[in-house]
Amino acid sequence: MVSVVQNVAIDCVNAYELARFWSEVTGRPLHPEDEPGMPETQVMMAEGPMLYFHQVPEAKAGKNRLHLCLRPRTSREEEVERLLALGATLVADLRNPDGSGWAVLADPEGNEFCVLRSESDRAATAS
Repeated sequence: MVSVVQNVAIDCVNAYELARFWSEVTGRPLHPEDEPGMPETQVMMAEGPMLYFHQVPEAKAGKNRLHLCLRPRTSREEEVERLLALGATLVADLRNPDGSGWAVLADPEGNEFCVLRSESDRAATAS
């Protein structure tokens, strides 16, 4: 017997607003019954576990022990710029001159996530 991952739970101060941010990041809709002010909100992913946002009274403290890694369909640089325009912040730029590496960003509540190279980025630098 095994277990299946149902969702990835993210504690936050404002579940609906943070879910809206991640809905824009992923291009996936919120659960149809979710509304502003709800303490639990979900982003309905096309595949894999849902992103589940749960409102808690305390703000984030310290570094995430678990984070999401995103592989964009466009270039990594274009995606980083898009996410910054949505409200993300750059935490660490680990991109290398040869095209390898990644960027560490944080969502509006400070949860870190990585933006990896896209498949086209990887193909362009393959030897």
